[in-house]
Amino acid sequence: MKYIHQFLIILTISFIGELLGLIIPLPIPASVYGLGIMLICLFSGIIKLHQIEEVADWLILIMPVLFVPSAVSLINVSEALMKDIFVISIITLISTIVVMIATGKVAQSIIERKEQNKNG
Repeated sequence: MKYIHQFLIILTISFIGELLGLIIPLPIPASVYGLGIMLICLFSGIIKLHQIEEVADWLILIMPVLFVPSAVSLINVSEALMKDIFVISIITLISTIVVMIATGKVAQSIIERKEQNKNG
C-alpha cells in the first residue's frame, strides 16, 4: 500500500504538469512543469523525500527500459537520420563535452563551498 501511495503522489504531480502544459501557451514540455512542481514541493516541504523516495528510486532503476520503445521507433526514421549522421554526431560530441564541463564545475564549486563551511 505504501508503494501505491508514493506512486500516486508522483502521478498526481505529473498530471498537474500535464494540465499546466495544456493551459500555459509556452513551448515547454509538460514533464518539465511536473519536475518543477516536484522540486518546489520537495524544497518547500510540502512533500517529504521519504514520502516518494522508494518509488522514485525504482523508477530511476528501470529508466533505461522506459527508453527502449522510443529507441526502437528510430528505425522508422533511420533514412533521415543517416543523411545527417555527421551533424548529429558532432552535436552529440560537443553537447556531451559541454555537459561534462558544466557538471564538473558545479560539483567542484559545491565541494569547495562545503569545505569552506566546514572550515569557516
